[in-house]
Amino acid sequence: MKQTFLFLLLVFTVASTQAQKNLLNLIVGTYTNTCYSKGIYVYEFDTNNAQMRLKKSSDSIVNPSYVAVSKDNKFIYAVNENGGESTVSSFAFDQVNGKPSFINKESSKGADPCYIINDDKNVIVANYSGGNISVFGIKQDGGITEAKQVVQHYGKGANADRQEKAHAHMVYFSPDKKYVLSNDLGNDKVYVYNYDPSRSVGTTAEILTLKDSVSVKAGSGPRHLTFSKNGKFVYLLQELDASLTTFSYADGKLTQINETSILAKDFKGTFGSADIHISPNGKFLYASNRGDANTISIFKVSKKGKLESRGQISTLGKGPRNFVIDPTGKFLLVAHQYTNDIMIFKIHKRKGTLTDTGKKIDLCSPVCLVFSNVKK
Repeated sequence: MKQTFLFLLLVFTVASTQAQKNLLNLIVGTYTNTCYSKGIYVYEFDTNNAQMRLKKSSDSIVNPSYVAVSKDNKFIYAVNENGGESTVSSFAFDQVNGKPSFINKESSKGADPCYIINDDKNVIVANYSGGNISVFGIKQDGGITEAKQVVQHYGKGANADRQEKAHAHMVYFSPDKKYVLSNDLGNDKVYVYNYDPSRSVGTTAEILTLKDSVSVKAGSGPRHLTFSKNGKFVYLLQELDASLTTFSYADGKLTQINETSILAKDFKGTFGSADIHISPNGKFLYASNRGDANTISIFKVSKKGKLESRGQISTLGKGPRNFVIDPTGKFLLVAHQYTNDIMIFKIHKRKGTLTDTGKKIDLCSPVCLVFSNVKK
């Protein structure tokens, strides 16, 4: 009897452990000025079946449109996109119950921050309307310091309505963390900065120093980029003309080698390229498009970095901003800013195609989706 009990206990323990491995936290940043939202929401996501349940939300905060999580999953950092009063916030994060608890906030030192990254030393933000990048130190309690450095971009582009001045739209670490890349929609440039995280508050040396910049097609509007799985290529998505540009990459140097479009050949209407990601197996690239398009474009990635179009699929909503692929590569989730939902698609690992799972989450104006591990 005792042996049977111990055996059943072992089976239950193993099953419970396996079940826990399938569970992730999905952290969602939202806009709070168009409908009711508390700001940051945390869901449990099961990678076996794409089941989701709401765990917790932040207390009410303003427009945490983009969020990032610390490597140890103990802290969340968020922009608060609010014109000239924009800030950057830090939160303690309970991985088990999902609660983000506010620690502090600091001025973003630039209007309308729209992207945020972090390592264990710094939080770095791209300020869209400010046209600059701000760097914040991280305190022992996970809070952030005042901005330690602000890097200003200059110039304008061919599109008078959208490129009247610099508009920093993204900051992104190189795979080796030696560099920070920044796309500027306003002046059609991609900047590469040397990154020295060891610089502390009060030093005269700079954390970010310019290594290089590359210009892309006039009026294209660089928005988001991603690296290939092997780190040898960079794929740049341009918002204003739907271009998708491929660069070879080595030690902070970008060299353009190809360009295509995320638009279907027969497409007519408005569009606005938004986000771009590579599948965990490195075989497929996906890019979202807004306006009248509301699609995800699919590309097969060759070993030499070349992209082969596999067409487009409707995102089944309006305003697909950020999307995310779960770490197992089984599911792709799309945040719809205007239809107020998160749609879940199944990924065919061999073909890269997307199929509607019929599952979705209704949520006010979701913008950013980030997965993190659950640790007890």
